[in-house]
Amino acid sequence: MIDLIVSHNEKNWTAKGDDLFAEAPTLSGLDNQLKKLVREKGWVKKKKKLTLFMAFDNSTFPQWMRQYSQHYFNRIIQVESI
Repeated sequence: MIDLIVSHNEKNWTAKGDDLFAEAPTLSGLDNQLKKLVREKGWVKKKKKLTLFMAFDNSTFPQWMRQYSQHYFNRIIQVESI
């Protein structure tokens, strides 16, 4: 499993981790970018699935709103080899 932090920079959704960064205007576009990148890096082994866990960066919320947004959303996608 690869852990990533997902946020929005007022233009694109971004996902970043230790050795991975992707951005796209939509969440589905972000998923597609991530799938493409991990396949290009060879991180998806044949007949295996790679799980990407994206936790939302709650620090992007204003301080007063954080009490209402304990977990704005998290995402999990699985990438299969082609």
